Amino acid sequence: MNLFPGDPSIDEISAGDLAGPYPVIRYISPDGALVIDLISRIGEIFSYEKLRHEERNYAGVPVRVATPASLYEMKKGTPRLQDQADAAALQEAFDLKE
Repeated sequence: MNLFPGDPSIDEISAGDLAGPYPVIRYISPDGALVIDLISRIGEIFSYEKLRHEERNYAGVPVRVATPASLYEMKKGTPRLQDQADAAALQEAFDLKE
């Protein structure tokens, strides 16, 4: 099943990419409406078992999605500029408190 039928580049993402030195790949749908960070490892501070999530259906496929508060906690203290920008956007969009 292809969730993004108009985008052959989604098939270019491989398990090898996620096993590389940086465990996150950002995918943006062709229309820009959907941004997904595919995360293969989340380090020692967070674990998949403890990550707060919601289950959503996308094109009939159930997917676990981290809650905005979880994503904010994961991103707010990193040195990576994209993570800092994401944290600020999450804080504003979801009225998250420090």
